[in-house]
Amino acid sequence: MTRSKLVTLLVAMSLIISASPAASEQGSVSAGFWESYKTRFLDKTGRIIDNGNGGISHSEGQGYGLLLAFLANSPADFEQLWTFTRTELLIRADGLAAWKWDPNAKPHVTDLNNASDGDLLIAYALAMAGAAWDRQDYLGAAAAIARSILDKLVVERGGRIILLPAAEGFDTDERADGPVINPSYWIYEAFPVMEILAPSDRWKRLQEDGLALLSMMRFGPRNLPSEWVSLARQPKPAEGFPIEYGYNAIRIPLYLLRAPLDRRQLAQQLQKNATLEDGQVGIFDLSSGDVKEPLDDPGYRFVNHILACVEAGTSVPAAEQELSSELYYPATLHLLGLAYVVEKHPSCL
Repeated sequence: MTRSKLVTLLVAMSLIISASPAASEQGSVSAGFWESYKTRFLDKTGRIIDNGNGGISHSEGQGYGLLLAFLANSPADFEQLWTFTRTELLIRADGLAAWKWDPNAKPHVTDLNNASDGDLLIAYALAMAGAAWDRQDYLGAAAAIARSILDKLVVERGGRIILLPAAEGFDTDERADGPVINPSYWIYEAFPVMEILAPSDRWKRLQEDGLALLSMMRFGPRNLPSEWVSLARQPKPAEGFPIEYGYNAIRIPLYLLRAPLDRRQLAQQLQKNATLEDGQVGIFDLSSGDVKEPLDDPGYRFVNHILACVEAGTSVPAAEQELSSELYYPATLHLLGLAYVVEKHPSCL
């Protein structure tokens, strides 16, 4: 990429983040919260440890770690995370990241396939950091990943623009019920940034079609989306996967809240349908509507507090503002939720 294109990228990206607290000295993730998160989940080599999943690392975790390091305004930690991501995961010939890295295996990458949510998070975090900290190398890397996502994963099928979950295994020529998507992989806040990095009208259509599809995914008595959805005809739960609203889907309402356009109504509807009477969220069997597993970690239910504040002015309880989650995934969602509140609704705290 030429220097002039990088400068253009820098200017465009700066316009997006100019009003963000993450661009300030303090950041929207406090130094204390970030230090606590690092202590639990960031290895000295620069990898985020998924301690609820056998201690592996993955492209999603690296993307989240990069984004949170940016939101915490911590360039040194960002560089450490990026070094591991670049050298250990960005080893595919197509510019996408291998999704799974196991410290107990040799070689460490045990699945070379990518995961599109991880690729999006990595490119998004690189772009935001590159613009905020004037790092043209980050912007260049972000643009290269964005182009690979656009070329390999953002495709038109059945008149819709969709995001394939990976470069291999989910398309129409690979599955009888293909294409298959995962609605939790649509990271709506990232799409406007991807459009700057790799200009195409497909990004805007991807957002619009993703939201339209999400509104159609009302499966079972609870009217919730399935983790994996076949688009061979009308959306339906994909074959060979549990028919459930699972761990991946839990983050959809948070992504909707963090989206550039107001999607609170859809977020609130999904969260209400996924919340038990005691306020916990859960994993649900979509066929019966029965709860398969209640999730009492505060990171999983934090979206409920965001919605209560945005809709009714109820402040987030002080205890729920503490990062008490001991597992990587709910702790990550908790910090992203807290960052959203700091940025958009500070009166909630």
